[in-house]
Amino acid sequence: MLYVTLPDDGRARNVSFYLAMEEYVARCVPGDDCLFYWQVGPSVIFGRNQVIAAEVDTDYCREHGISLFRRKSGGGCVYADMGNVMFSYITGGDNVGFTFNRYIMMMVLMLRRMGVKADATGRNDIVVDGRKVSGNAFYRLRGRDIVHGTMLYDTDMENMAHAITPPAEKLAAGGVASVRARVGLLKDYLAMGIDEFKAAARSELCDGELALTAGDVAAIETVERDTYALPAFIYGKDPRHTLTRRRRIEGVGTVETRLEVRGGVIKGASLCGDFFATGNVDALMQRLVGVRLEREAVVAALPERVDDVVMNLGKDDLVNLLLRER
Repeated sequence: MLYVTLPDDGRARNVSFYLAMEEYVARCVPGDDCLFYWQVGPSVIFGRNQVIAAEVDTDYCREHGISLFRRKSGGGCVYADMGNVMFSYITGGDNVGFTFNRYIMMMVLMLRRMGVKADATGRNDIVVDGRKVSGNAFYRLRGRDIVHGTMLYDTDMENMAHAITPPAEKLAAGGVASVRARVGLLKDYLAMGIDEFKAAARSELCDGELALTAGDVAAIETVERDTYALPAFIYGKDPRHTLTRRRRIEGVGTVETRLEVRGGVIKGASLCGDFFATGNVDALMQRLVGVRLEREAVVAALPERVDDVVMNLGKDDLVNLLLRER
């Protein structure tokens, strides 16, 4: 696997640059598997299908200089700062679920070789002693898979606790104490500093280097400017709605439907949450527009295989959520 380097690696960059960088590598750099890691100032990064007002304390972020960004992968919010090492992995393949699991196990084995008793758990987490040290997400672009995730080495727990406001069913109230009880820091398990950890990770995972050029950087900055840095991309996932249904579904995550309903007919529909999308979520929900909000009509409008679009989501689960049943 090749480690991707920049000609100006010492320059401070925003999350938006690195998200653009992984997309650029996926689209424009053919061939071998690629990996790079990065660090940023205090930031919250939320998933493609999340509504910012429901997931982030924007007032706290503004008061404490925490920047907000959206990524194209699913999953939930993460907090990142210079005590966090973020990894981006780009590969080929036809099965993104297989790729995702392979990446997580690759990171678990890397930590074990460093002497950390890490395990994979749930849909996307890596834990040590039952405490989360890494969360991960994925998406696909033109036949190439992108997996990215956190490695919590030594992060600001105060900011993490207050910047992200997860729903009550996912994290009980209790502020920093609750977060610290379920989140682990690698500094407590490693006899090395963060720079040594980064060097060791690169040595464990990569056997070559891909050096990007100044021209590549300019192209990445264009992707960043035209997509990831746009306010419309960052804040735009807030569809008009009159009915909201929200539920946590085992193996899927938190799923929230937002419906605009007039005269018993669905006029607009969207799906939000920290689930992993494997297809076009907007196209799936568009099938409900013009349909009466009744079980028979909703069942007929939806395809038989909803899990082709949202990982592990059954059609009955979606229908029950839309109709607030069971």
